[in-house]
Amino acid sequence: MGRLTTHVLDAAHGCPGSEIKVELYRIDGAQQELVATALTNHDGRLDAPILQGDTYRSGVYQLHFHAGDYYRARGVALPNPAFLDVVVLRFGIDAGQEHYHVPLLISPYSYSTYRGS
Repeated sequence: MGRLTTHVLDAAHGCPGSEIKVELYRIDGAQQELVATALTNHDGRLDAPILQGDTYRSGVYQLHFHAGDYYRARGVALPNPAFLDVVVLRFGIDAGQEHYHVPLLISPYSYSTYRGS
């Protein structure tokens, strides 16, 4: 069975991004279906894959990372509106592939991602 995992690293503070709300949406044309919601743990990872089992299928997905809330909780003074508030990553999954790992490296003014292993 396939699975989708993620983790967040805070480049501004040099640490894992803990307690960040992550939402996963399945995209079908103009429709977005919320599939799962989770919080990153102390290591910036989710305690379980955000997508796995019968729900793991080919398609277009979006991960929403609530980075603005994370930085506000850390006491970082963000402009209003914040430059990056919710970081949205849209990507495709081929269910023939067993594992997709989509990590996020964030700061209040930039982010980067890649397909990990």
